[in-house]
This record gives sequence, structure tokens and C-alpha cells, in this order.
Amino acid sequence: MTAPTANWSYPTAIKFGPGRIRELADHCKAVGMKRPLLVTDKALASLPITAGALDILDAAGLGRAVFSEVDPNPNEMNMAAGLKVYRAGGHDGVVCFGGGSALDLGKMIALMVDQKVSVWDLEDIGDWWTRANPATIAPIVAVPTTAGTGSEVGRAGVLTNSATHKKKIIFHPKLLPAVTICDPELTVGMPRFITAGTGMDALAHCLEAYSSPFYHPMSQGIALEGMRLVFENLPKVYANPTDLEARAHMMSAAAMGAVAFQKGLGAIHSLSHPVGAVYNTHHGTTNAVVMPMVLDFNRHAIEDRIGMAAAYLGIKGGFDGFRARVMDLRAELAIPENLTALGVEAARLDELTEMAMEDPSCGGNPVAMTRENTRALYDACM
Repeated sequence: MTAPTANWSYPTAIKFGPGRIRELADHCKAVGMKRPLLVTDKALASLPITAGALDILDAAGLGRAVFSEVDPNPNEMNMAAGLKVYRAGGHDGVVCFGGGSALDLGKMIALMVDQKVSVWDLEDIGDWWTRANPATIAPIVAVPTTAGTGSEVGRAGVLTNSATHKKKIIFHPKLLPAVTICDPELTVGMPRFITAGTGMDALAHCLEAYSSPFYHPMSQGIALEGMRLVFENLPKVYANPTDLEARAHMMSAAAMGAVAFQKGLGAIHSLSHPVGAVYNTHHGTTNAVVMPMVLDFNRHAIEDRIGMAAAYLGIKGGFDGFRARVMDLRAELAIPENLTALGVEAARLDELTEMAMEDPSCGGNPVAMTRENTRALYDACM
């Protein structure tokens, strides 16, 4: 079988399939870009896939400007540096190229080019997004090179406040990329631990969306099929990085997870966001570490629902069988067993608990999160 190719328009225009990166310049021009700034991360900046993307832009007369001072958990200082480069270069659009960090920071640069308010005034709270001037938001083309966050189909970005070490979700409808290019060939060179962590991030998005108590049957169905794609294809790409068909399915699962979590996220993310902000851990890997403990925490509220998912996924044993499959997958991918193995200190659990309670994800958890049970959940994750 060959990797699938398709054109999708849900929720945005997605150009999907091997080799579709060759269309990058055409799509930039179609949304009005003449001098795009390609935003990527430090690790990707020197790799051939980035040089190839810049070659495509350059050959079309769009230049080869790049900004790569993006930390694994990007913050407002990264954003300020990117905005300085964007303005100095007279750019008129952003190509977000990379994993979730690069995609999120690229979106923040596009958002904040000419705003009169602080980025923190645009946090995803109520109608705060209406504080932004939509006319000044630069056009965005997204090119994911990992299969995890799904930021390429999202209307938000995560930015860490460097002073408080708190992750904030910044939202605006115009942060949805105008065009997304999902080319599985770009993911082949991912290090194995990034393949594992980003893949488990996609699973966490699908699992939490599926478990969320809110009503959104479209997301529910997307989340269920996304879990199937991860369980079937993540072990394949971890074992054989050049399996292009499985890589394509993982890119689908990542986008599906991000579409699905319109329905809500939960304790997996509210626990992992503070850990990532304080300890700079990989987000998807941290999600994978706490996933089994959160399943246990939510069991009485989701046992029947997970049982139905297990039946669809071909997993025997209902909830227990599903949890065992998660544990097997973690072992197969060499995911650390607990937060202690990630370097989290018991002395900081009270601080992390306070941060988790402030995280917007906790509102979508099927079991109401309190300081007491969240602190106990952190203990269980150690």
C-alpha cells in the first residue's frame, strides 16, 4: 500500500500527502505573501528539510528568511525576538515550520505584529480574543514536521510566561492557518524519542477529548478514530521510521486530536503543562507519563465509555484492557515510568498543584479537580 493523498477542508484547507511541500510557495502566494518569514526551532534550522523548504520559497522569488530562536517551551522573549526579525525584514506572512513549539510561536508572531494590547491580554478566557485587532494579524501557512500537537489545525498557541513559569493558551480565530501542508516525508527524520513523545501527545488529545463530559459528537467520533490510528501506527513508525504509510496515518491522528479537543481536555494536560513550564520537559512525553494515573483517577466517570472505545479498537477487557494497552505502548516507546524519572521534585508538588488548578484544561476533566485530589494525583504520578 502507498501513503494516502487527499485535499481536506476541515477545519482548514489541508494539503495532505508525500511530496506536498513542493507546493509551499504556491500556497504562500495564494494568501498574499510576498516576503514570508519561516519560523522554525533551533534543532530544525540546520536540517535538510528546512533548507529544502527555503529553497522552494527562494526559487519562487519569496526569499529565504528564517527565524529559529524558538525554545522547546516557547516564551514571550522568543516572541519578541521573532517580532523584531519580522518587522526588520518587512515580512508580510509567517510559514510555521516544525513541531508544536515552532508552530505555536509562529502563530504568536503573526498575531502580535501590530497589536496595541499585550499577548497576555489575549489568553483563551471568555471573549478576551476580541481585544485584538484582526486586521493586523498576518497570514499563516503551517507545515508540521512532527505528528503530535495538531497546532497546524488549531486557533490557539501555547506561550510560557518566563517570569511566572506558567503556560498560557492564546486564542484568536484568525490563528487558524489559511493553508496547512501535511507531508509525511517531513516526519521521517524525527528522533525516536520525538516520534514517541509527539505520538503520545496525539493519543492524549484524542483520549481526553473522548473522555470529556461536554457535548460534541463530531469531536467524539474524530477522537475515537484518532486513537485507533495511534494505537495501530505509532509502534510501526517507532520501529521503522521510514514507514511512510504509517507516518501519514500519524499525521492524520495528530490533526484529528487537535480538532477533537474542541470538546475539551482534562487532567493529563492540566498536570503536564506546569511540569513542562517548570522543568522544560517534552510536552507529549509528560502527557504519556501521567496518562495511566489520570485514567485511574477518572475511572468511575469514564469506565463504560472507555469500555465502548476498547470494543471499537479491538482491545479485550474493557477499561482494564485499554489501560493495559496504554501501559504496553508506553513500554514499547521507552516512556519514563513516572514524574520522578523526569526530574520532578516532591518538594514542588504543592506549587505544581496550584498551577494545575489554574490551567484551563482542568475544566474539561470528567472528574471535578480540587486542590486535594489534584495534589494526590501528582503524588500518584511520582
